[in-house]
Amino acid sequence: MRNLVVGNLTDDIYAAALSVQTKGGKRLATFGIVTKKILKAFDIDNEVYYADLNWKELMKAIRSLEQHVDSLMSYDFTQLTDEELLAELEIVDDRRIWKIAEAIRRGMPQSMLHDITKIDIWFIDKLAILVGMENALKTRKLTKELLLEAKRMEFPDYIIARLTGKTEEEIKALREEYQIKAAYKMVDTCAAEFAAATPYYYSVYGDEGTENEAVATPDKKKILVLGSGPIRIGQGIEFDFCSVHCTWAFAKEGYETIIINNNPETVSTDFDIADKLYFEPLTPEDVENVVNIEKPDGAVVQFGGQTAIKLTEALTKMGVKILGTSAENVDAAEDRELFDEILEKCEIPRPKGQTVFTAEEAKKAANELGYPVLVRPSYVLGGQGMRIAVSDEDVEEYIGVINQIAQEHPILVDKYLMGKEIEVDAVCDGEDILIPGIMEHIERAGIHSGDSISVYPAKTISEKAKETIAEYTRRLARALHVIGMINIQFIVLGDDVYVIEVNPRSSRTVPYISKVTGIPIVPLATKVILGYKLKDMGYEPGLQPEAKHYAIKMPVFSFEKIRGADISLGPEMKSTGECLGIAETFNEALYKAFIGAGIRLPKHKNMIITVKDEDKQDIIPIARRFEALGYRIYATLGTAKVLKENGIKVIRTNKLEQPAPNLMDLILGHKIDVVIDTPPQGVEHQKDGFVIRRNAIETGVNVLTSLDTAEALATSLENTDLNNLSLIDIATIARR
Repeated sequence: MRNLVVGNLTDDIYAAALSVQTKGGKRLATFGIVTKKILKAFDIDNEVYYADLNWKELMKAIRSLEQHVDSLMSYDFTQLTDEELLAELEIVDDRRIWKIAEAIRRGMPQSMLHDITKIDIWFIDKLAILVGMENALKTRKLTKELLLEAKRMEFPDYIIARLTGKTEEEIKALREEYQIKAAYKMVDTCAAEFAAATPYYYSVYGDEGTENEAVATPDKKKILVLGSGPIRIGQGIEFDFCSVHCTWAFAKEGYETIIINNNPETVSTDFDIADKLYFEPLTPEDVENVVNIEKPDGAVVQFGGQTAIKLTEALTKMGVKILGTSAENVDAAEDRELFDEILEKCEIPRPKGQTVFTAEEAKKAANELGYPVLVRPSYVLGGQGMRIAVSDEDVEEYIGVINQIAQEHPILVDKYLMGKEIEVDAVCDGEDILIPGIMEHIERAGIHSGDSISVYPAKTISEKAKETIAEYTRRLARALHVIGMINIQFIVLGDDVYVIEVNPRSSRTVPYISKVTGIPIVPLATKVILGYKLKDMGYEPGLQPEAKHYAIKMPVFSFEKIRGADISLGPEMKSTGECLGIAETFNEALYKAFIGAGIRLPKHKNMIITVKDEDKQDIIPIARRFEALGYRIYATLGTAKVLKENGIKVIRTNKLEQPAPNLMDLILGHKIDVVIDTPPQGVEHQKDGFVIRRNAIETGVNVLTSLDTAEALATSLENTDLNNLSLIDIATIARR
């Protein structure tokens, strides 16, 4: 604080205010009462208080998104004409501020941008300040003052390097020479009423005179735990669970625990979890700043999902020891060629596939493998960018989608196998492996595991397949030298087992399998990382005995809140949550899970069925079961014809483009319980049925896009006595 000056201020905005500025005269923040002249313009009679803060934190927020954006230059709109750019500004989407920045670069008046976007000029001016710094870095000599100001605005080193024509190493060396570094301030969780003691820190940039409130503790053993970053579909609270339990386990072993995470709403940011918490973006530069102060004895990356895993190499270069599975073995699981070599040595089959970089290579690979194929980027979580392609046209379109995700890694093209998808989480101590249980997905392969109904213990696969899964898990864990956690996904066709994906880290199913088996997977993995052996902790290696109960994880979706989203399920994850149904029998557990997910049937006992040609034979037994349950079935021409031919009563209805009464009239009539709609695969068909699915969801109708889910729902409705639901105390499962 000794370099700051606090003084009174009056100007065109403030009738009276306090201004906080540097001794050099740069205003950092202002707090005060707005002038009556301004209030009169808005017809406001009451006294209004206003705070004007330095908007530098926008740059930190942008790179915290983990959307491959790092500045206001991340999206390129230079190819647009002025007229096209102005038209784009009218579109309200997630790239709007980047379009405004481009308009500012072209010298378009802020008042015009305000008129188009209705964004307050105050905000537009803040964007203009950041654009001004871009220009200054391009055109001016990089002095200490300019570099310090750029860092205070949270420009990363590599962006400054790009703008100044220097290397990132040169920028880093200049910062060291000028003593420009990150200092950490404590978050005032007590609103200045009394001294805050919570260990929350955020970074600011300053020079050698800037006070650092994060006090180093060199006399303690320290562990750095990397969180999972911002909450988004595919990566969220499940990894937070893992980070928290890992932190507690390290604390019990006498370590000082340090978490870096940038989402203030996650459990890991509670004040009583870690000894210190840094609210920082999970990027190499931001993490290194913390490392330079704390100098941890080691870092754990396997509990923070893909976000943390991606920082493994950077941490190694910083000299931080990676505890658990090494960076080389993490890469071996992601690198197609290295992984294929491991599978060959282990004598484990996988669906045939190829590594490609271009659309032409992808089409060639797809034709060699035979359609359908799964096209996906590597090093992603939540199935981001994954698509099932059935033609060359699909491949071309999907490669375009994938390349929007700024690929620095190759694209994978795999033969698509329609079988039972199986998942395991396991703990390995380098010698032995512990598998708490095998989870079976109700939906066939092709639906992302996070969107599938998951059953424990596996219900329909053979004992031989279970033994094979356990053996393959053991071989892979040993071959990858796993220390800690490993997640593997399999496809089972009869007794044949194929490996489709291996992740030497925690997964979103860890909390689920931990709770339903009573085995504390994360604490066990943490102890293993510290050198403990499974046998010494009282566990017999291998696949553990199955529980006496069934536990079913049901995905929960928020489609009614996400306007414009297609609800059809596929390889890219779309669920925003999950719930759990537990009972002594499969049918009761399934019913509980459906209830937990908000599916409460029956209501009107009316349903719509419209399925793709490939599913018309498979829908017959499902429709017959719903008919037996008393449902009145409506169907479009093709589906209705097949059902009638097989003795099922059905009311034919018109498609959307046909005269009323049609499908839309039925849905908007609020008399339909459920819609079963399986959209054909491929780009040209994806828009077919979109309108019906969207309108159904927005009117509160349950929509199923997988026959497996529809079959499960029928099973649930057939076999559960609603008046005799049992109670399972999940807290006692460990003793069951």
